[in-house]
Amino acid sequence: MRPFAIIVMSLLAVSPLYAAEPIAERAAPCLACHGEKGTSETENTPSLGAQQPAYTLIQLYMFREKLRTFEPMNEMAKDLTDDDLRIFSDYIATLPKPVAVEGGDPARMQAAKALTSQFRCDSCHNADFAGRDNIPRIAGQREDYLAKTMREYKDNSRHGYDATMADVMQSISDAQIVELAYFLARVK
Repeated sequence: MRPFAIIVMSLLAVSPLYAAEPIAERAAPCLACHGEKGTSETENTPSLGAQQPAYTLIQLYMFREKLRTFEPMNEMAKDLTDDDLRIFSDYIATLPKPVAVEGGDPARMQAAKALTSQFRCDSCHNADFAGRDNIPRIAGQREDYLAKTMREYKDNSRHGYDATMADVMQSISDAQIVELAYFLARVK
């Protein structure tokens, strides 16, 4: 039933009647996977709440143009206009920031915090990891998604719009990826 719903929603997304719908209604299919209140409950699917609009705009554009491939997203974005991309990006930024995982082992948190300084995560993504401009919010992001994404940058299976993350990730071990994901998922 779920694939059928995605197909129906995709078809509706291109109809003129659907385009006249308020953005909250148009975004409902997106939030079914990415979390209605900004926090994803779907494995390996990013939370979108309070994401930087410029970053989201670039990602949606890359999905639409198949510069970034993930079939469900490519399908959802294929008929979006440039105006649609901006409207969705701005709307996503208004969602509540993701709810961070509670707690965390203090020693692990402290060691991983040191890694964020060592690898300059806290420089590009800001000290609070909220991101800025075309650099994403990673604070409170899903732990599984963070680890998956960092591994994909490291093995070059995920291509960004520049090579910065691929370059940074080359010197980071898998054990460090696990610790960074653990920490960032718990940052509020």
